[in-house]
Amino acid sequence: MKNKQSGVAMVEFALVLPFLLILLFLTFEVGRALYQYNVLTKSVRDAVRYLSVQSQNTKIAEAKNIVVYGNLTGGDTPLVYGLSVDQIPDPKWKQEGASPVINTVTIKIGKGEGDLSEPYTFTPIFGNFFGLEFPPITFPPISATMRVQL
Repeated sequence: MKNKQSGVAMVEFALVLPFLLILLFLTFEVGRALYQYNVLTKSVRDAVRYLSVQSQNTKIAEAKNIVVYGNLTGGDTPLVYGLSVDQIPDPKWKQEGASPVINTVTIKIGKGEGDLSEPYTFTPIFGNFFGLEFPPITFPPISATMRVQL
């Protein structure tokens, strides 16, 4: 009876291995997408915080550099692959409320009302694995609004 079972575990492993690898790579790609989304969210918050203490309509280029590169001066390598300054529309300042009136500033990545900028699209490392496609993920517009310090 023992001789009839030799090699069965190896055959079962060979049958299950593709499914385990697909699950592993899918988990890896979803984790990378969530990480990049969190990096973008934090950089947008940092940029709007920077603009909230500046005069209106000044330092826009520096704020866009904060979103894309993580610093005021810019650089060669963006925080996430494929992000460019062209994907950041100009920030919008608004006055909201009636009593008291609150000045706010909003900055975002991606398309919004009347914006021509493209949203950020996450591109997976493994586009096709064992015949299973991992399509690119287009993030919805990522935005942050903060009260302007006067």
